[in-house]
Amino acid sequence: MKKFFSKIGKFFKDLKAEIKKVIWPTKKQLINNTLIVIIAILIIGAGIWILDALFSWGFMALKG
Repeated sequence: MKKFFSKIGKFFKDLKAEIKKVIWPTKKQLINNTLIVIIAILIIGAGIWILDALFSWGFMALKG
């Protein structure tokens, strides 16, 4: 049982050491990256919407 708790303690010590190695983004980097992701989602979404509308129009034209 003692070995179990020592392994848990070692895990959290190692976790803390690894978290200290992480290079966290600045607030400006975080905002810029978030905006890039939102813009990319909007562009891809608009592209899918346009393709869906074109295919829908094409199928309706073929159907009748």
